[in-house]
Amino acid sequence: MSAQAIPATAPTSAHEPFSVLLVDDDAALRAAVAAEIQHASATEVLQAADAPSALHLFKRHRPDLVLLDICLPGGKDGYWIAQRMREAEPGEWTPIIFLSGLDGDVDLWRGIEAGGDDYLVKPFKPIVLAAKLRAMRRLRDMRRRLVQLTEELHQANRRLNEMVEVDALTGLVNRRGFDRILHGEILAARREGTPLTLMLCDLDHFKRYNDTLGHVQGDECLKAVSRLLREVCVRPRDVAARYGGEEFALILPNTPRSGAMTFARALGSLLKARTIVHPGSPQGQVLTLSGGITTCVPDASTRAEGMLMRADEALYAAKAQGRDRFFSFEMQMDTIEQRQH
Repeated sequence: MSAQAIPATAPTSAHEPFSVLLVDDDAALRAAVAAEIQHASATEVLQAADAPSALHLFKRHRPDLVLLDICLPGGKDGYWIAQRMREAEPGEWTPIIFLSGLDGDVDLWRGIEAGGDDYLVKPFKPIVLAAKLRAMRRLRDMRRRLVQLTEELHQANRRLNEMVEVDALTGLVNRRGFDRILHGEILAARREGTPLTLMLCDLDHFKRYNDTLGHVQGDECLKAVSRLLREVCVRPRDVAARYGGEEFALILPNTPRSGAMTFARALGSLLKARTIVHPGSPQGQVLTLSGGITTCVPDASTRAEGMLMRADEALYAAKAQGRDRFFSFEMQMDTIEQRQH
């Protein structure tokens, strides 16, 4: 390096750590460059004289910048090291500046092809090195800010999706969220080869409930049922949704047919145990519900529309057989029949 003072002006982000990995087999030159790097406000300078040491330090410390000599001992040059560094950080990008006495166009081209970002020809002036460091530091800060903004945007979108997929009255997942989740669980069950159960539930004679007690009390009733559904969906991927009106849907991943019927019997019993008064119900003056169940191990032909159609047919059968029961489309039996055997 030729002697020329580095201006005292420090980078605007000087208060943040900034580490540099310096790779050069010339110990004297490495010491001089390291001193200039520290003078340019780098907080840490890691030094290596060969390829193995350079890769070890890079993987262990993840520096903010690499200054990499091209001609190194051991048969592995700087181009090779740069390629290995890029392979070691998929999805990331650490700036690499090559240091070399070679200044031909082909040398520059090879450096860029190997994954380099800039090129300094030896001997270089300290003021030029400092300018390169400031430029790379600004790029580092801009990238970090972009990553932060991207994450903030992702979180904001996630919260927005949660808001638009929640039923305002019950707090359950709404129809939009239900459609998205069911589609995703079908794909997941297909990949995993596991059974997926879908239940459609309908509060029995709910129109009479509203006619008898009024719509305000009807809303409170829907809220109470929603709380119960949240309580029974104890596994992380179980989902309770308000399908529409007084109709609810349950998505139960990794639930076989026998487990679905057991779940249905428990749900019906728990609702009765809440003794939500229903003066207009022919079922016994307390609120009950009917449900249709479909269970399958999804394959390439499985669609959400088909599962909904089967669950809806089973729900219709449960109502036709007297309500206050669940009917399985595949098993062709209801919970009342199971209790009798």
